[in-house]
Amino acid sequence: MNKFLAKTTVIDWQHPDILQLAQKLASSDINTTTKVCFEWVRDNIYHSSDYKMNPVTCRASEVLQYKTGYCFAKSHLLAALLRANSIHVGFCYQRLSVFDNGAPYSLHGFNAVYLPKYGWYRLDARGNKDGIDAQFNPPQEQLAYGINFPEEIDCRHIFAEPLIQVIQALEENTTWEEMLHNLPDVGRDYLAKF
Repeated sequence: MNKFLAKTTVIDWQHPDILQLAQKLASSDINTTTKVCFEWVRDNIYHSSDYKMNPVTCRASEVLQYKTGYCFAKSHLLAALLRANSIHVGFCYQRLSVFDNGAPYSLHGFNAVYLPKYGWYRLDARGNKDGIDAQFNPPQEQLAYGINFPEEIDCRHIFAEPLIQVIQALEENTTWEEMLHNLPDVGRDYLAKF
């Protein structure tokens, strides 16, 4: 389980700004801390393509600094805030239709947190808008997206670190629009093997 608390280059939870915010959002109760951190990231970090915001962020500290990120980057910040509060958290992925009408497809990233009362619980800080209402309400899961097409997949595996394909896409694209045209996709078969 220690790998779900690890500090990495991307999940740089020991950064002073992350530690300060994590302490501010902390509670004596793990569920309350998780909910407050989740809602803070969901509601205070603007989804890059929804708000047409630059730069493309990747490291948790960058997401906090610029207050914007794609779903993946937002999951990096949420993981950092939770790990800074000694809460085990990992990364989850779905493969979804980009325009909700079939091809092209892309990964969508979110988190899973270990809650002693419930076990692993998935939560999606992507950011709500018309048609998207992700909430923290364990044990009921309420993610941003469901599965609608045969080529989509909801991978149930919990990764300790973000997928390398995701990190590469975030680091190689510099504007929200460039990223939108180069969203990472690993293919249905890749996720299905986990």
